[in-house]
This record gives sequence, C-alpha cells and structure tokens, in this order.
Amino acid sequence: MRRFLRKFFHRPAIRLGRLESGRGPCRNSRFVSFLAENNRKSLDTDFHDTVLRGRKLMRQALALMVAAGCAWIAIESAHALTVF
Repeated sequence: MRRFLRKFFHRPAIRLGRLESGRGPCRNSRFVSFLAENNRKSLDTDFHDTVLRGRKLMRQALALMVAAGCAWIAIESAHALTVF
C-alpha cells in the first residue's frame, strides 16, 4: 500500500522535457527530429493531457476524502468525550 501511494503521488523532476531514458520513444530528441523531417503525423497529446488531468482530480478527491474522514473522526470523538 505504501509503495502504491508513493508511486501514485510521485511527481517526476522533468515533466515533458527532453529525457533520454524516458518512458517512450517520443522523449528521445533524435526520434522527434526524425518524425519532423519525414512529415509524419504529429502525435496526439490530448489523451495524455486528459489522463494527467484525471490523475490530478483523483489525487484531489482522495485528499478531500481523507480530510473529511479525519474531520468526521474528530467530531465523533469530541461528541463521545462529551457523553462521558
């Protein structure tokens, strides 16, 4: 669980810059220049942006749920302490 959370909240140091050992061929500058020289169809990054936006929303929703859960526990604890 700890490994999953660490991987889920990890922010890479270089987001979309040049990275030789990246997660795909499009981060290699030689491959990108090859595509540009040969008039290849440009890569559609809309889906990638949508995935990043979705992950950000999921992180925010998770943080909101954790905060709401902590607030609920605090309120219930305070209520239980007033009974005694």
